[in-house]
Amino acid sequence: MTQWVPDLEGRQGPRYRAIADALSDDIASGRLPPGTRLPTHRDLAYRLGVTVGTITRAYTEAEKRGLIGGEVGRGTFVQGQRHMPPSDPFTWTPRPEPSIINMTVVTPEHPMSVSMMGATLAAIGASPNLGALLEYAPHAGLPAHRAAGAQWLARQHRVTASADTILLTTGAQNAMAVALAAVARPGDVVLTERLTNYGIKTLSAVEGYHLEGIAIDEHGVVPDSFDSACRRLAPKALYLVPTMHNPTASVMPQARRVEIAAIARRYGVMLVEDDVFGFLVHDAKPIQAIAPDVTVYVNSLSKSVSAGLRVGYVVAPPALVPRVEAVIRALQYSSPPLPPEVATRWITDGGADRIAEAQRGEAMARQQIARSILPASAVCGHPGAQHLWLVLPEPWRRDDFIAEAMRRGVKVTGGDVFAVGRASAPHAVRLGLCHPHSRDELARGLRTLADLLENPQTAMLSIV
Repeated sequence: MTQWVPDLEGRQGPRYRAIADALSDDIASGRLPPGTRLPTHRDLAYRLGVTVGTITRAYTEAEKRGLIGGEVGRGTFVQGQRHMPPSDPFTWTPRPEPSIINMTVVTPEHPMSVSMMGATLAAIGASPNLGALLEYAPHAGLPAHRAAGAQWLARQHRVTASADTILLTTGAQNAMAVALAAVARPGDVVLTERLTNYGIKTLSAVEGYHLEGIAIDEHGVVPDSFDSACRRLAPKALYLVPTMHNPTASVMPQARRVEIAAIARRYGVMLVEDDVFGFLVHDAKPIQAIAPDVTVYVNSLSKSVSAGLRVGYVVAPPALVPRVEAVIRALQYSSPPLPPEVATRWITDGGADRIAEAQRGEAMARQQIARSILPASAVCGHPGAQHLWLVLPEPWRRDDFIAEAMRRGVKVTGGDVFAVGRASAPHAVRLGLCHPHSRDELARGLRTLADLLENPQTAMLSIV
């Protein structure tokens, strides 16, 4: 981490903007090359004699200008100058391509949603029902939006549920918050995989749940570990991602799903099933379809259609629907109806299915690129996933690999970000394959990582 301190002498305007301007000048001059890790908010605030809030605003301003980028659990880094990306079938212009290739997130994009949005908004604007979309919706969502959600989940996720058991949320993270609040209270034990979606870790920290990780193998949650945790800890829920597990991209076999559901029913533990990646594997039946009585199912259109729509769904057992609806009312009153209206029109006319199919094809194509570049012994996960799990060979250590990759212009997420509680973090990283804007950009980043794996002696390793 650099000891960088900006020179603010003679700079006018608000303090935060002066810091962002100084950062821009130092990047342009070469004083701060791409990949440089900047001081923490607290450290820089101390050195400049300003508040932490001022530094936060300065870094936010710099990030808006494309100068820097933050990575969960790792810090803030200089991104440097930008240039236009090469073209391929999954690229549209104009969008600048950063000099840092970012594989830390699993947020796919598709140009079809951009081209469809203008026409859809025009049609909504001309609709005689436009006024209704500018009013509060019912807590669970408008009936037409819930019915469209039922169609979508049946077609793309093999979920059988009536519209009156489907409730709308603002994306999957909100759906997770709603589902857990409906079955647990602050201080209650919530189980999850030993390596899990970072979102459930942040949610549990904010809401005060006691998160406990349980053992996983190449097929997901280990039944004996789940059974033992139920007996020892009396948990209220188990949050899990059985299809395209985040971060390992594994898919739980059908027999294992049946076994997990039976254990949950035996101990009265509610399963909170996150199935945002389920559309990628059509032969993986959700646990909800096996045991709807003990499963609160959460999903969204973020991975399949459009992250920016922020349309999520919760499917609850009928007896739990009033409780879920009450939680939605308490947390947000209701989801804004305009995004679900867009989603409903796309679901109805087949546009959402076309985008989802394109996303499946793109995920498979990018997996093929990754598996042609990276050593097979290091790659884990389903070949249709939008991310993969890269196990680092000796003598690499996770932090060394991440730092060296960043120095060479590639950002990846370490296994420690996903580890729960006292679980030891593996020497592995997660690669988001569908976030790089083009296949060419992805391939360049992967070749950099492959070179590191094959030539560890080129890096400064903290191994003696």
